[in-house]
Amino acid sequence: MKRLILKSLVAAVALAAVGMAGAQDIKEHSFKFATNGAGAHPSVAGMTKFAELLAAKSGGKMQVKLFTGGILGSDQANVSAIQGGTLDMAVMNTGILASVAKEMAIFDFPFLFANEKESDALVDGPVGKRLHEKLNEKGLIGLSYWELGYRHITNSKRAITKVEDAEGLKLRVIPNPINVAWVKALGANPTPLPFPEVYAALEQKAIDGQENPISVIATSKFYEVQKHITLTNHQYNPQSVIFSKKVWDTLTPAEKKIIDDSADEATKYQRQQARAAVAVNLDVLKKGGMTVSEFSPAEVAKLRDKMKPVIAQFSASVGEATVNEVQAELAKLRK
Repeated sequence: MKRLILKSLVAAVALAAVGMAGAQDIKEHSFKFATNGAGAHPSVAGMTKFAELLAAKSGGKMQVKLFTGGILGSDQANVSAIQGGTLDMAVMNTGILASVAKEMAIFDFPFLFANEKESDALVDGPVGKRLHEKLNEKGLIGLSYWELGYRHITNSKRAITKVEDAEGLKLRVIPNPINVAWVKALGANPTPLPFPEVYAALEQKAIDGQENPISVIATSKFYEVQKHITLTNHQYNPQSVIFSKKVWDTLTPAEKKIIDDSADEATKYQRQQARAAVAVNLDVLKKGGMTVSEFSPAEVAKLRDKMKPVIAQFSASVGEATVNEVQAELAKLRK
C-alpha cells in the first residue's frame, strides 16, 4: 500500500512539473526501443537512463520497453521498422543512416575530429541538428547523438608513432569504401572482414592489426593477440537516437517535449558512462600486456594531409555543402 501511495505521489509531482494543461495532453504510451548493443555496451546505459527519465517526467504514463542485443533484427531492419511505425525507437552508429541520408556518411571521414570537445560541439550544434533534419523526409526523427567513441589502431608488429610506421601493415577494416580508402592512404593494406572473423584472423597472423573503439578492443580480448595500440582517434562513432515519424506525428506537443528533454538528459549521462568505460578498458588493455602510443601534433598534421585525397574522393557522394559546412565549423573551433 505504501509503495502504491509513493508511486502516486511521484507521478503527481512529475505531472505538476509539466503543468496542468500539459498533464492533460499526456496519454499512456509504451514505446519499443531497440539496439544491437548488449550488456555493458554504451548504448544500453543510455537507453536505460532514457527509460527512467521518460517515466519520471510523464508521471509514469510514458514507458519504454528495451530490446537489446539485436533481438529485433539488424540495424537496417530496425530502420525499416521505424519508418513503417512498427518500431518506435532505435540507437545505432550514425554511419548506418547514410543509406537513408547520404550526408550522414560525413562521420565516416578519417581524422575528422581531434578530440571530444570538437565532436561534442559539432554534433550538439547547428550542424548536427541539420544532419538529423535530413532524416525527416525519410520517416525518421533524429532526437540526439550518443556515442560509441573514437576508434584506434592495434597491431602485433610494432608501435606506431609516425605515419610511416603504418606502411605495409595488413589491417582489418569494416567492409566500407571510405575505410578501405583511408587505410590505403596510410600505406597500409586494408583487409575487409566481418567482425566475428577478426579475432581468429589476428590469432592466425592472417592480418597484422585492426581498428575499433577501446571498449570493443577490450571486451573482444584483442589484447591476447595484439601487442600494440596507438590512440589515433582516426574516426569518431556517434550513435543516432532515432524515432518513428509516423508515431511522432501522433503525439501531442507536451509528449514530444518530454521525449526530447529525456533524450537530451540521457545524452549527458550516456557520454559520461561511455567515457568512463574508456579509462577502465584502457587499463584492461595495459594489464593485458599491450603497449600504448600516441601521435605527436606534427604527425597528426601529416596524417590530415594524407587524408585530403580521401576526403576529396568521397565529398561528392556525401555532398560538398555538408563537407564544407563541417570543415568550416571545425576551423572555427580550432581558432
